[in-house]
Amino acid sequence: MPVGQNSRSLALSIARKRPTSKLVPDDRCHYWLPKGEKNHLNRFTKLFTHGASLTTLLFYNFAMKKIALVTGASAGIGKETAHILAENGIDLILCGRRSERLEEMNAVLSQKVNVKLLVFDVRDQAEVAAQIGGLPLEWQAIDFLINNAGNAHGLGPIDQGDLADWDAMIDINVKGLLYVSKAVIPGMVARQSGHVVNIGSLAGQEVYANGNVYCASKFAVDALTKGMRMDLNPYGIKVTAITPGLVETEFSLIRFKGDEERAKNVYKGMQPLTGRDVAEVIYFALSRPVHVNIADLLLLPTAQASAGIVKRV
Repeated sequence: MPVGQNSRSLALSIARKRPTSKLVPDDRCHYWLPKGEKNHLNRFTKLFTHGASLTTLLFYNFAMKKIALVTGASAGIGKETAHILAENGIDLILCGRRSERLEEMNAVLSQKVNVKLLVFDVRDQAEVAAQIGGLPLEWQAIDFLINNAGNAHGLGPIDQGDLADWDAMIDINVKGLLYVSKAVIPGMVARQSGHVVNIGSLAGQEVYANGNVYCASKFAVDALTKGMRMDLNPYGIKVTAITPGLVETEFSLIRFKGDEERAKNVYKGMQPLTGRDVAEVIYFALSRPVHVNIADLLLLPTAQASAGIVKRV
């Protein structure tokens, strides 16, 4: 039985007539709980005793558990992030284009937490808005937004650039991040609670030869992250930039359009970061106390000193 089903089944069997009492908002500010209760089971019991609505009881387990939405969840950093979040009891909304991979992940992760799959391309604003906006009530209070979806296409001089590659990088890395953020952040603002994590890149801090448009798109992510942090500060919403250097995922394979040898050469003679390395840092940022925000974290393999300096053997 999936996590959370027991409490929801219990709620369905509870008699509807209950005494009334003054309730106060809990620390998530969108469910009502008796004052002073800290224990999960005691809170549920008090909700029943003090006349909470059946709807509140039904979704109480979701209120107590955190929900994370992860884009680009079917591979690389996004996939590893989903796994580490599930290991720590965080319910998951997994977003990606490859439904088969998401289904495979669901088969494993749903044994640990509640999982909701959304299949869309972040470049499609209408589809992003429809799917996230159409989430069932119990999935709408998203605590953590992990804007991970991104890519690189091609590596060459600006005068030889491919317009389709440029469009893909700007549409996914910049506009896609904005589309998803637009669909999620208003709910965080309404609840005055949440945490946005944007996955940037060292390329968003240092331009390198032939990186031109990819670097520009990641510089945009860095600027958007800083702007979000300022704009969302009045609402108590955390905004974090996780900025990795060389990470061995499908990134280079996509950049070089399936050329496996060229992709492997990127990491030849050195030990790059893994998707798990980055995911552990993401979870570290998410798990800090409410008064602590990891604003900007640069994560490099030991062998890398900058975009252009890598020790190889």
